[in-house]
Amino acid sequence: QVQFVESGGGLVQPGGSLRLSCTASGFIFGGAVMKWYRQAPGKEREFVARIDGTGRRRDYADSVKGRFTMSRDNAKKTIFLQMNSLKPEDTAVYFCKADGYTTWGQGTQVTGDS
Repeated sequence: QVQFVESGGGLVQPGGSLRLSCTASGFIFGGAVMKWYRQAPGKEREFVARIDGTGRRRDYADSVKGRFTMSRDNAKKTIFLQMNSLKPEDTAVYFCKADGYTTWGQGTQVTGDS
C-alpha cells in the first residue's frame, strides 16, 4: 500500500536550517507530483511546496518562498525540503503527500527554539 516516511525534523534556533526527507512506497513515484504540507498547533494543515515528476517545476507558499527549497531523487523515491532562515512561525508537523492519493505519513516535528 501507499506509504510515506518523513524524517529530519528537530529543534532549531531562529535563522537555522533543517533538511526534511520523505521516502515513498507503494506507487509509481517517478511520475507523481509530490507536496509538503504542515500543521501548526491549533491550526489547519496548510500547503508548503510542490514539485512535479521531473523535478523541474516547483511551487511554494508565499510564507516560505525564498527560504525553503524542495527537491526529489526519483531513484531513491525520496523528496526533500531544505529549510533555511527558519522562523518561530515555521514550527509545525511537516507531512508529505502524493497527488491522487489520500494517504498521509506520520509527519516530522519542526520546532523553532524561541
